[in-house]
Amino acid sequence: MTIIHIIRHGETVWHAENRYAGHTDVPLTARGVQQSIELVGWAKTAGIDRILSSDLSRARLTAEPLAQAAQLPLTTEPGLREVDFGSGEGLTAAEMSEQFPRERQAFEAHPASSRFPGGESGEEALERALPHVFDAVRDQSVNTIVFVIHSTLGRIILCEFLGIALDNYRRIFPKFINGALTTVELPAPKTLNDLRGRASLLALNAPPHL
Repeated sequence: MTIIHIIRHGETVWHAENRYAGHTDVPLTARGVQQSIELVGWAKTAGIDRILSSDLSRARLTAEPLAQAAQLPLTTEPGLREVDFGSGEGLTAAEMSEQFPRERQAFEAHPASSRFPGGESGEEALERALPHVFDAVRDQSVNTIVFVIHSTLGRIILCEFLGIALDNYRRIFPKFINGALTTVELPAPKTLNDLRGRASLLALNAPPHL
């Protein structure tokens, strides 16, 4: 069995207005930096064997203190970036509804299988991310892995692990809290298909001090 901790990066400057940040490299706020620091005490005692993050700065800067605390190298991977929201980058839901109402309606009905203009769907993001997850998880010498990634991609990966239809990710997991721990236990996979529907959920949005 492998323990997988999924951590959403710290708060960003677009957080207060709930603006969609996909591939845009949005910086952390002071609170976001503090959230990364709050993970350090947990990381020192969590028995982590490997740490991977998205290569976007908000994820990388959240992950770096964890890696230092665990005395591990940090692997950054472009394939673990957030869903590309295309023309929706930097917009609020209300602004999207004004600028491309049909695509926004489709997203609200089927969020993982729809895409905004010029962007990618959640399903497509999962397809590019899963090989990197699989490569990390199939290493039987690794017992505990941390992924520091993003809200939408993290929830979609969680649905995949638990065998939940991807279009349900917003309803079943309405929030992925910045700097919190979501943890699953997963049997060692032999193929990519073994990542689907075989995990047990141990924690959801747990504060690191717990």
